[in-house]
Amino acid sequence: MSLLPDLHGRVALVTGASRGIGAAIALAFAEAGAAVAVNYHERAADAEAVAAKIRAQGGTALTVGADVSRREAVAAMVERVAGELGLIDVLVNNAGIAIVRGVDDLTEDVFDLTIAVNLKSVFLCTQAVLTAMRKRKWGRIVNISSGAARGAGGIGAHYNASKAGMEGLTRGYAARLVKEGITVNAVAPSLIETDMMRARRDEMAARIPLGRLGYPEEVAQAVLMVIGNPYMTGQTVQLNGGMNFI
Repeated sequence: MSLLPDLHGRVALVTGASRGIGAAIALAFAEAGAAVAVNYHERAADAEAVAAKIRAQGGTALTVGADVSRREAVAAMVERVAGELGLIDVLVNNAGIAIVRGVDDLTEDVFDLTIAVNLKSVFLCTQAVLTAMRKRKWGRIVNISSGAARGAGGIGAHYNASKAGMEGLTRGYAARLVKEGITVNAVAPSLIETDMMRARRDEMAARIPLGRLGYPEEVAQAVLMVIGNPYMTGQTVQLNGGMNFI
């Protein structure tokens, strides 16, 4: 048995894949043989750069813009991917926002937007791909959560709620889809070296027992691991350099 999945002949959709963790996952999927749909909302040029890198390495990639917090946009995205690449076998719900707010300046609008982008999108995208996965009795869904689902974090209570809800959806779908050949897991990274973290790299690294931030490619490796293990479902894999062991 191979330790990593062979995704040749598979189609993968990664939401929020124009940069950072999503881009690393898209590139890893292509290396494993998948045709990859690179979703973006506003960063079209960045998404195309990811797709171009995949094509330059001999892979197949499609960029598809969509606001994944909107049902109509998700439906159009899934239809386009199916029409140009094929039915979706692997879904990674990575799209998200992190608007920093304290308890006193957290507004209803920011709360609603965070829940829509970080949590409702997982529901919408999952529902949109399930029919095809069920017909083929095979599917892999991975939700990119965060250590903030269990800890305080530094973004705010709204972000905590969105990620904790994502892990609840993960378990709920996993329990109901396992007999249909579909696994659903979450990967929860903390303090990964992305654009938003680089300005505070040294400050953040001091909090991590390992002594450095994680790399997007390490998150991608964990995603590949859960996709390649058909016995694993309903689980959350944490990547945090030893900050906690919950």
